[in-house]
Amino acid sequence: MDTPTQIEITAELVAEHGLKPDEYARLLEILGRAPSITELGIFSVMWSEHCSYKSSRVWLKMLPTEGPQVIQGPGENAGVVDLGDGDAAIFKMESHNHPSYIEPYQGAATGVGGIMRDVFTMGARPVANLNALRFGAPEHPKTRHLVAGVVAGIGGYGNCVGVPTVGGETNFDGRYDNNILVNAMCVGLAKTDSIFYSAAKGVGLPVVYVGSKTGRDGIHGATMASAEFDDASDEKRPTVQVGDPFTEKLLIEACLELMGRDAIIAIQDMGAAGLTSSSVEMADKGGVGITLDLDKVPQREEAMTAYEMMLSESQERMLMVLKPEAEADAEAIFRKWGLDFAVIGETTDSGRLIVRHAGRSEADVPVATLADSAPLYERPWESATPARLISPEDVPEPASLLGALETLMGSHHLASRRWVWEQYDHMVMTDTVLRPGGDAAVVRVHGTSKAIAATCDVTPRYCEAHPVDGGMQAVVEAWRNLIAVGADPLAITDCMNFGNPERPHIMGQFVGCIEGMAAACRALDFPVVSGNVSLYNETNGVAIPPTPAIGGVGLIPDISRMMGIALTTIGDLLVVIGRGKGHLGQSLYQEVLGGGFDGAPPPVDLAEEIKAGNLVRDLIRGGLVRAVHDVSDGGLLVAVAEMALAGGTGVQLNGYDGPLPDHGYWFGEDQGRYVLAVPPLHLDDVIERARLLQLGPQVLGRVGGKAISLGQEPGLELERIGAQHEAWLPRYMDGAA
Repeated sequence: MDTPTQIEITAELVAEHGLKPDEYARLLEILGRAPSITELGIFSVMWSEHCSYKSSRVWLKMLPTEGPQVIQGPGENAGVVDLGDGDAAIFKMESHNHPSYIEPYQGAATGVGGIMRDVFTMGARPVANLNALRFGAPEHPKTRHLVAGVVAGIGGYGNCVGVPTVGGETNFDGRYDNNILVNAMCVGLAKTDSIFYSAAKGVGLPVVYVGSKTGRDGIHGATMASAEFDDASDEKRPTVQVGDPFTEKLLIEACLELMGRDAIIAIQDMGAAGLTSSSVEMADKGGVGITLDLDKVPQREEAMTAYEMMLSESQERMLMVLKPEAEADAEAIFRKWGLDFAVIGETTDSGRLIVRHAGRSEADVPVATLADSAPLYERPWESATPARLISPEDVPEPASLLGALETLMGSHHLASRRWVWEQYDHMVMTDTVLRPGGDAAVVRVHGTSKAIAATCDVTPRYCEAHPVDGGMQAVVEAWRNLIAVGADPLAITDCMNFGNPERPHIMGQFVGCIEGMAAACRALDFPVVSGNVSLYNETNGVAIPPTPAIGGVGLIPDISRMMGIALTTIGDLLVVIGRGKGHLGQSLYQEVLGGGFDGAPPPVDLAEEIKAGNLVRDLIRGGLVRAVHDVSDGGLLVAVAEMALAGGTGVQLNGYDGPLPDHGYWFGEDQGRYVLAVPPLHLDDVIERARLLQLGPQVLGRVGGKAISLGQEPGLELERIGAQHEAWLPRYMDGAA
């Protein structure tokens, strides 16, 4: 093989590619010579933080990834769990943060497209999209523009493809002013005997390119996602990919049709780093080499170089290795769907990635070394100083508990997100049986009595105040959300959003959150099967709060036993289970009524979580409750108000007569608690079972009326609080708030 075409590689050029001097020295040692510009680009993307996880791999190994329900854990395009009866759920969550800040519509849209490709690459039909969105302070001049663009991008892509967007969360916090988070999650369904993987096993096999043509969009996308922002971040707009949801729909159908033909040996989405990462990962997993002829790559722009084609992140593209003589059948399918199809190379026994273009060698590198030799850093880290425990007496009492509730429910923290999710088609495919607005979304496994439940959650203010407890709480919150709808929690995917890992306190946040997540996952038998790490989320040295978003998936064996949060039956009794201690540190009450977050977050007791969760699920399946809602942001009174608003029915709450201050009891964010709507006939049974488990059950009041009443306070009309709850976000987006 001829030595690839050389140009002068300067220190400035190396730095522009995100490689540090010692990393470039390592590259020279591997090649034994200076790289070509194409090889420099290939190494830079494969060794980027976004692709190699060089700062996080050593800690990610702490997470439990196995269990009897796990078919495929981390290491593939997505994770796979067993749903029984030959059915499997395939799911993953990924970030598209930097692109969405620079170009919100396309950044969010291509995030949705990319995560769906990860799922259908493995043989699944996508059935549900979710997202976790975090924006800056409402008063920041860019926030409204970013919200509008991101929501439009998510809806525009998902709606056109025809996959329902069924759940997620949208939050505002000034610490995301200059680095928003857009985390996209997709869940698909497949048969356990029809799951496809990415290992390109075998020699002399055709390497096939399918989907859209390659352009210059997205070049250096992975590198951009591996660096922090500065004041010139808008100049990175050309590195944001451009999506086409209609082509994605065709690609889904064509891939699933070919997957039914016994023609595919390996398949990989061309995501971050495009043709480079897909070809290298397939070859490495299969223990083979790959030769690529870039003259055969379908191109939509003239005079593209090898460098540009190898690094382009143009959307809606896949790479496949086919069985011998399967090309004609495969090509007929993709041409029928109006998609490009080209044999662009073959697998070899050389163990090398060889790239040719215009009759010249442009790259010749060892596959295994390229895939596995990225620097592995054990970065210095320091533990966060534990915050002090806040007593309820340290937080001011309100003049009126219901007045405080009204303020909270109309704040930007808790106001309805209906404006967001009504822009998403959440009913397409007609299998969505529990819509956005509850603890978790529920989607029927078509043609069965089963359903999957899905949720995503994290509380960054907890993670910042105490990373270990915050990471633990993110996992148990997702677990509780699944329990509350009647599901067996199966596994999680994660999206680890943090600042610059080269700063010890940021790395300490990451380590602490991983420790907490690992402890919770082990205790709850809730393994991690897929995920994504997004670091360098900061601008001019100001980092986002640590945000380890957790996406959870569970199974409801009998959809007739699904549970929602809406209060529907007058005369039902409201019961809270799980003990409260009035924990107001890091609570929304403390921020909205007291002027800021302070102190330690509420601790998590994993043994208590398991007891309470298992009891709630048993009560649901035994038909003893009519509504369930877990207690989280805003505390007990907010949970009750959300249940009342969901059902359009008021509640008459008893006054609290106990050792805690009233505001601590009603607004404390103590963990491991659920509010249940219990028919009077079953009240004694429910109370007794909770008492036997020492879960401190208490009857809060009764369902009925048109207001929320509490003790001797004048009632708060449901219509009034509902109007305020619904009004904030539409008024804000109209520029009126």
